[in-house]
Amino acid sequence: MQLKTAITLTFFTLLFTKISAQTTKTTSGNPIVEGWYADPEGVILNKEFWVFPTFSAKYKDQVFLDAFSSKDMVNWTKHPRIIDTSAVKWANKAMWAPSIVKKDNKYFLFFSANDIQSSERKGFGPNNPDKDDKIGGIGIGVASRPEGPYKDYLGKPLINQFYNKAQPIDQYVFQDKDKQYYIMYGGWGRCNIAKLNKDFTALVPYENGDLVKEITPKGYVEGPTMFVRKGKYYLMWSEGGWTNGTYKVAYGVSDNVFGPFEKKSTILVADEAVATGAGHHSVINIPNTDDWYIVYHRRPIPNLDRDHRVTCIDRMYFNEDDTIKDVKMTFEGVRKVKLK
Repeated sequence: MQLKTAITLTFFTLLFTKISAQTTKTTSGNPIVEGWYADPEGVILNKEFWVFPTFSAKYKDQVFLDAFSSKDMVNWTKHPRIIDTSAVKWANKAMWAPSIVKKDNKYFLFFSANDIQSSERKGFGPNNPDKDDKIGGIGIGVASRPEGPYKDYLGKPLINQFYNKAQPIDQYVFQDKDKQYYIMYGGWGRCNIAKLNKDFTALVPYENGDLVKEITPKGYVEGPTMFVRKGKYYLMWSEGGWTNGTYKVAYGVSDNVFGPFEKKSTILVADEAVATGAGHHSVINIPNTDDWYIVYHRRPIPNLDRDHRVTCIDRMYFNEDDTIKDVKMTFEGVRKVKLK
């Protein structure tokens, strides 16, 4: 009886300590969650903050995706294995860079898998398209809740071709003011944009018959994301190498979703006092405000491994001329935010 009582007291003590810590915690801290995570997609769903990252590990171990939710951007709850390769039969490794959209009371989780390679990259030359890897690319999971579980929506990749020499990875899905959904994506220094049909089962050809348009800005490497502010379209992307400290974030501005996006500046770079290799990010805007947050990954100092990346959040501010100020990386993170 005494042992049972002691165990019960220990349990409630730990529970109280955890609740007390969440109550008194005033900033998120960076990283915002434990573990190695990269390529975070930050969104607001059902009046909660959500982050959908890549599990940062060797490709063969990247066979699932976790998600995290928060009511205040400070205290985060983990939702493990919202999707994995057991639900996506064509995927076997390298599940990367989720992007989520809520549509018709369903949640569509776009992701890339298998790190497929083109014939040129594999050394077969441009005249051997049959040597392209075709089993992999960008797929879609669907669920009735943000935390899943997600099942394979199409039973195959949505995009598994190397249009304009862009690797089909790092997808971001964006709804324009005309309610049209676009998917922008691309690795290997190329960025494409395509129209999605109404049920997300295929791409809609442009007037010239092409399925995608290239919108690659100067300096682009990978990781596109987009938002609209004051009627202007901001395309942001990552430059440098993801495996080292050269990784960084740049952006351009245009009057429409297709650009052209001339590079304005680089706004998130290594800070030897905080971290290096900061990039592959997303942006959260608090509704009906001009409050902006950047959700990104970075490499802690000292860095332990190629895959030692962690997910962080900091504020993002604008100048009077609507250019983006340089982002200051912090260890404190952000203060509590309550969504109305």
